[in-house]
Amino acid sequence: MHVTAYFSLLAAMMLCLAGSVTAMFGLWRREYGRLALIEKGHLLATAAVVLSSAILVVALWRRDFSFVYVAEYTDTLLPLFYALTAFWAGQAGSLLFWMLVLALFGVCFALSPAYKSLSVPTRHAYWMFFLAIEAFFLLLLTGPTNPFLEAVPPVPQGRGLNPLLRNPGMIFHPPLLFLGYAGFAIPACLALAAWLVGEQASFAVAARNTTILSWIFLSAGIILGGWWSYMELGWGGYWAWDPVENASLIPWLVSTAFLHTSIVERRTKALAKTNVALAVVTFVSCILGTYLVRSGVVESLHAFGEGGVGGPLLLFMLFSLVILAAVLVAGAPFFVDRVKPLAGLMSVPGFLVILAWLMLALSAVVFLGTLWPVISKLWSANPVGLDAGFYNRVCLPLFALATALVAFCPLLSWSEGVRDKAGLGVAVGAFVGGGVILYGLGIRLPVPLFASAASIAAMATVAYVFLRQRHARSRAGALGAYSVHLGLALVTLGIAFSGPYQLSQEAVLMPGRTMEIGGFTLTYKDLELERNEAVSISRAVIDVSRSGKPVGVLTPERRIYTGFEQPFAEVSTIPSFGDELYATLISSTDKKAASLKVSVNPLVNWVWIGGTLMCLAPFLSLRRLRAKAE
Repeated sequence: MHVTAYFSLLAAMMLCLAGSVTAMFGLWRREYGRLALIEKGHLLATAAVVLSSAILVVALWRRDFSFVYVAEYTDTLLPLFYALTAFWAGQAGSLLFWMLVLALFGVCFALSPAYKSLSVPTRHAYWMFFLAIEAFFLLLLTGPTNPFLEAVPPVPQGRGLNPLLRNPGMIFHPPLLFLGYAGFAIPACLALAAWLVGEQASFAVAARNTTILSWIFLSAGIILGGWWSYMELGWGGYWAWDPVENASLIPWLVSTAFLHTSIVERRTKALAKTNVALAVVTFVSCILGTYLVRSGVVESLHAFGEGGVGGPLLLFMLFSLVILAAVLVAGAPFFVDRVKPLAGLMSVPGFLVILAWLMLALSAVVFLGTLWPVISKLWSANPVGLDAGFYNRVCLPLFALATALVAFCPLLSWSEGVRDKAGLGVAVGAFVGGGVILYGLGIRLPVPLFASAASIAAMATVAYVFLRQRHARSRAGALGAYSVHLGLALVTLGIAFSGPYQLSQEAVLMPGRTMEIGGFTLTYKDLELERNEAVSISRAVIDVSRSGKPVGVLTPERRIYTGFEQPFAEVSTIPSFGDELYATLISSTDKKAASLKVSVNPLVNWVWIGGTLMCLAPFLSLRRLRAKAE
């Protein structure tokens, strides 16, 4: 099976290379009669990748330790669900999953009306780029990071899955990110193809649904990753600016900029070249995220480390940017007469462009901060990374400003000036009134106060638009867009409170002793011990009350899994829409003394509620395109 799986990948790579070269020669000679052959070649390549993936899944299911990959990430004690999801737990498996979803995305797009709406030359150019990307990933999988290496002789027992990955949030977090990454390959290839051949219709129209779906998957992956970090790592927060987390945030920021500038192009025909560049940079930033996690260039709690793919990924990114520049130059003559002027800054397009620049500035800050240890090596023998304080000082004001733009943008005209003066009065009143009330309630830190006021203004604007404008309620696209803005406002509100106004306290308690935090009384009752062949658990039982009334029970755990000497924390929370209690068991002794860290996180659950709304609402904005008549 090892040989079959490997040669299937090899065959897929050859098919992709052949298809890309055929498409290139077709474009060169302007002979487009082999398009159907190219499409069938991609289907065959996808079938080969599916076969290889199925072999790996079966091997994981059977715990076939003759596969090195299976032995490294599973053992016989691991539940079947986690054994199957080990598919994307390691570097080789995750790259194979990346490739699988990339191929399936390609098949789905080729069957869609959006693909059939493109001219034949554009389809040729699209396959030239898309198949080349697939060939690159298959080259990695058949070279430096082969998931089908055979262990000779097979090992009797596997090492087991990293305990940090044994959490539902982590199970769904990586595949959602890969779905987002893979999906953004299609807008990038469409952008290059349309610009290269001078396609008259905007590529942003054909790429709209794929772009939205990819953004949904990437957003959901980030939100689930934040929740996993909050519940599993014991950080006490949801975002610690870890390099691996930053790696997924950068493409999200760039893609958000692209989503908003593509709206301007679809509506006014402006920003065509900008959107080509942003579509490609979005995909390159996805590769950058893959590179940061797998190259070993930065240290992280859950990076994969160097596995021989860092150099190829870096070259791929540089080559992609060279291709972008070359295509922009080559295709420019087609679009000389199609350059449209933008409206002024006090307009919807103006605000969308400002928002896009804010997103790009944020992505640049996160990129430089993440790579700062590498950059500072140029002048320092002991380079150090930037802490969360740097990101919070620079990024949070920009996020707050973006929320303020969202509050006022829907009230402007597409040409120039204010479209709805009554609505503007509502937004300004909500911003000022909300700020004054929060200041009176003790919210005095400038950035959280501004961010909270902006969130209140954004929510007031969405409510006003829903009440006063029928199209916002009746048109699915508008309903989806305004709901995303509402979700963003909730996320901003949660971040503004849960970070700066978090209370945290550590204590070592014996059974029967209490501690006080944020008006809560915590009474440590007992330390329970539990052991089986897979895991040893120490669990602190803590009764919680407020003003003498019971609130709930916290049960933070410390676990030691078989095969892993390092203990892992399982936090415990008492959920609330207001102040959420969050407890971590740091350590315990034989005499049942428990070292505890307890936090009160105000409004933290609004981050998850708003994030979920941001992930679900865009489904309303998907539209069906009509296929072009052959």
